[in-house]
Amino acid sequence: MNHHLLLLPIALLLGSCKLGPDFKLPAASGGSQWKETRDTSAEQLPDKWWQLFRDAKLNQLVERSLAANNDLAAAKARVETARALVGVDRARLFPTLNLATSAGVNRSSDNVINSSVVKLTNNDFRSSFKLAYDPDLWGRNQRLLESSTAQAAASAALFDAQRLGLATEVARQYFVLRGLDAQEAVVKDTLVSRKEALDLQQTKTDAGLTDGLAASRARTELELANNDLAVVQRQRSSAEHALAVLCGARPADFSLPTKVVEPVLPTLRVGVPGSVLLRRPDVRAASQQLRAANAQIGVAQSAFYPNFSLLGEAGLESLNLSNFVNAESRILSLGAGALAPVFDAGTNQSRLAAARSSYDEALAGYRQTLLVALREVEDALADLKGLSRSRAALEAALASSKDSRQLSQERYNQGLTSYLEVVDADRTVLQTRLALSAVDAQHRISLAALAKALGGGWK
Repeated sequence: MNHHLLLLPIALLLGSCKLGPDFKLPAASGGSQWKETRDTSAEQLPDKWWQLFRDAKLNQLVERSLAANNDLAAAKARVETARALVGVDRARLFPTLNLATSAGVNRSSDNVINSSVVKLTNNDFRSSFKLAYDPDLWGRNQRLLESSTAQAAASAALFDAQRLGLATEVARQYFVLRGLDAQEAVVKDTLVSRKEALDLQQTKTDAGLTDGLAASRARTELELANNDLAVVQRQRSSAEHALAVLCGARPADFSLPTKVVEPVLPTLRVGVPGSVLLRRPDVRAASQQLRAANAQIGVAQSAFYPNFSLLGEAGLESLNLSNFVNAESRILSLGAGALAPVFDAGTNQSRLAAARSSYDEALAGYRQTLLVALREVEDALADLKGLSRSRAALEAALASSKDSRQLSQERYNQGLTSYLEVVDADRTVLQTRLALSAVDAQHRISLAALAKALGGGWK
């Protein structure tokens, strides 16, 4: 018996061996410069970066979505599931102890056993503790724990990425909605002026001063403006419905009053590419998924080696309940077992090849995630540069179009041109104002996209 007991410390000593490659994150560099900007100065971005826009309603909506969004709740549950599975794999490193208890009556056949020699009916009472332990000689259980721990870390990073994406989407839809509010105000101003123009032209027609063509033109422009208003209001309703779902509410129970807000455009400094890659939660998730795939190679390699187990049982067994707790009822057994692969038709080799291929897949995914991260920052920077130029051009165009409209009206009043010239000039002013409102909204959307591309806050 003492020789058997020596197996346990020997197994514990051998259990420190781990097969498979130890994980090392592949070297990756994002470079030292961005394509779209030479400014690599860094500025700490707050975790609640949306507060930089200084809009209380936006802050309220983002906080509400983070608390009530169903997709985010599902992602949080996946994190908890992954963490619970880590506990399952951690438990493999320790022995299991179970209590087994049984009581029964057995009766043998008269035609099989001589009743004069052996009793046909016997009672059996048994209670014992059963110990089982896998010494994990080749580190299989340790690699499983390493893999599940990495998967849990990846789930947590993906949750952070989804949280960041949710805040960005709420901001995007909110900026779209406020941009449409600004466009609605522009169209309503235009409706007032066009209604006045129609009334004036209709009065001239009724007085016989014109042939009615100018009044017809004015009526057409009024109805086109009504159509523009309907389009804007329809698009606003869609944005409002999207915000409702993002905030975990039914569209029927959610509404935002129309409001024209003065856009706040914060300045975001990107820093160097390498620091951005370190902050992005999707990059962290990809690296942890790579770690998990690397650990699975060790799991697959351990299948080529014998698996040992230590077993023990101690308890009581008796045919009579009256002497069940006597010293003579004691039972004890200790044992060790081994299971070694001999022939598996290439199963273990195929599993190892699959584990290595899974690692290669995870490695390619990790490298692609790095490239996408850099591209998203470059896209946002390019958008902001282009939008700044567009806004400057549209402001100049708006000033010029207003001058053209005034001159056209004066020429028409002097009888030097037709009313069509006035209509065209007025239409140009409307389209330019609508375009300027859209650019303001898109500018804020691109800033939110840049905050997301930078990985949100530095937290």
